[in-house]
Amino acid sequence: MSDAKPADGAPEPKTESHDPAVPEAYAAFMRTGWGDRDLDLAPQDVAASAAARRARLAEAFPGERLVLPAGTYKVRANDTDYRFRPDTAHAYYSGNLTSDAVLVVEDGDAVLYARPRSSRETDEFFRDRQYGELWAGRRPSLKEISDSLGVETRHIDDLPGDLAGTTKTRVHRGVSTAVDGLVGGDEQRDAELARVASEQRLIKDAWEVGQLQAACDATTLGFTDVVEDWENAVRHGERWIEGTFFRRARTMGNDIGYDSIVGGGRHATTLHWIENSGPITPGEMVLLDMGVEGHHLYTADVTRTIPVSGTYSPVQRELYDLVLAAQDAGIEAARPGAAFADIHAASMRVLAHGLADRGLLPVSAEEALLPDSRVYARWTLHGTSHMLGMDVHDCGMAAPESYAKGTLAEGMVLTVEPGLYFQEDDLLVPEELRGIGIRIEDDVLITAGEAVNLSAALPRASADVEAWMARHRR
Repeated sequence: MSDAKPADGAPEPKTESHDPAVPEAYAAFMRTGWGDRDLDLAPQDVAASAAARRARLAEAFPGERLVLPAGTYKVRANDTDYRFRPDTAHAYYSGNLTSDAVLVVEDGDAVLYARPRSSRETDEFFRDRQYGELWAGRRPSLKEISDSLGVETRHIDDLPGDLAGTTKTRVHRGVSTAVDGLVGGDEQRDAELARVASEQRLIKDAWEVGQLQAACDATTLGFTDVVEDWENAVRHGERWIEGTFFRRARTMGNDIGYDSIVGGGRHATTLHWIENSGPITPGEMVLLDMGVEGHHLYTADVTRTIPVSGTYSPVQRELYDLVLAAQDAGIEAARPGAAFADIHAASMRVLAHGLADRGLLPVSAEEALLPDSRVYARWTLHGTSHMLGMDVHDCGMAAPESYAKGTLAEGMVLTVEPGLYFQEDDLLVPEELRGIGIRIEDDVLITAGEAVNLSAALPRASADVEAWMARHRR
């Protein structure tokens, strides 16, 4: 079924200035002679979890209407869009991944308003570049969406009328300007919805952990792909590595979870180096910060800093092993009941003492670690951990008391990623250190005992990294 709306008043198809004119005879001919077929959409394994999540969200706001849009396409340039990725909160509570949909939760009931496949009663299906089936592919019908996700589904055109009335309404704002315009805003109340939606993602259930484990496993394969094609990486540089990993992400998942960071040599000292346009030079190291996003949008976030020649030089190994010791201390601190900040403090204590042992600090390590000093951070720069889930920096709207200033709980998944970065123009460090950047990052699950490293399949210790490279390089 096409879930068609009446042709009268239908919007003009989204076309471009260079598209040829469409005579009525051609349009009329195109609207005839088509069969019908259903998409083979099996019930989604996220459906039961999404229903339970909606119930929790409704309990937090009894008697209120909650509106969570998926968003729409974002322009890349002129008439080309980025590949669509739904807003995280919308996907978390609905399981829906199609564009322009809106989830409305009210008193425990939920309706998903969606844009179904293009109707044969209008020109959209053969003329519209954004939604037309012959241009953009076949979208599911409302029934197919409903059957696969286990939620009542209505046409998106019904949303304005259904939102009318006096029911207290909160909107997850900033996702869809169209939806934002339908309901008058209350900044404080809407912000509270965003906060709760973030905080409810802090604890992952077994299904979510499985999704994150699968993303980490695919990411391990992506790193291995890179090393197996090392000759081309050295020949073509950072771009080749980026492309090699992207192929794995698209093969085993939805996409990359974030722009890959491929920092060869001095580029490793730029924390978010995503230009990836430099060389891969023997004798240097390359920092690889990459993650596969799975089909349900859960992403890995893993970093390794590996020697281009296959073995670390003495100074590279010394610094690498220092960062590894800092990461080990951070992972050890990741226990239920510990403060989130304890992970960072444990890692920074190791790095500060290591920097002091090398004579780099202007004060003692203990003085440098004081809150009103932190001079060691000249060479560490960033926090050691962040929550991980459907967003690479997950739960970003959670209250500080629940996250950055909160305590760890069983079921949380987060990164542990200390680093050292010596800028090439830093005159306060020996010349042999300048231009070296090292980060080691893994994704850990907080359990009742020791934290579980979901990305442990990718070697961390310097000797193990060298052996892994020797085994896989062609």
